[in-house]
Amino acid sequence: MQNFYEEKNMDELEEILGITFEDKSLLRRAVTHKSFPNENPKLDVKNNERMEFLGDAVLDLSMSSYLFEKFPDYPEGKLAKMKAILVSAPILSEIAKKININKFLLRGKGEEMTGGRERDSI
Repeated sequence: MQNFYEEKNMDELEEILGITFEDKSLLRRAVTHKSFPNENPKLDVKNNERMEFLGDAVLDLSMSSYLFEKFPDYPEGKLAKMKAILVSAPILSEIAKKININKFLLRGKGEEMTGGRERDSI
């Protein structure tokens, strides 16, 4: 099993994020790509896809609320364009690189071999 399951790595990621998780399994799941449980069926590990679905909605709502409050005189079309840029893959990928999230992502060997660790979409 990969090093991520060591407590010290979880603590390091929490420190980077500025969040302490009561349930560390949620953090572990949040950084588990679907390729890892597929290649390790004996481990009781779930991937992050359902969390990603919910997270996308939370990010969308949070950004919408922020922009709505920050720019009260902007029409909704302009706010929508701003939000689309801020939650776009290139922007989120840039943020992920700045905090070095790749270091903590748990992927299967096949995904690693095909360059998944460096793929912006992941």
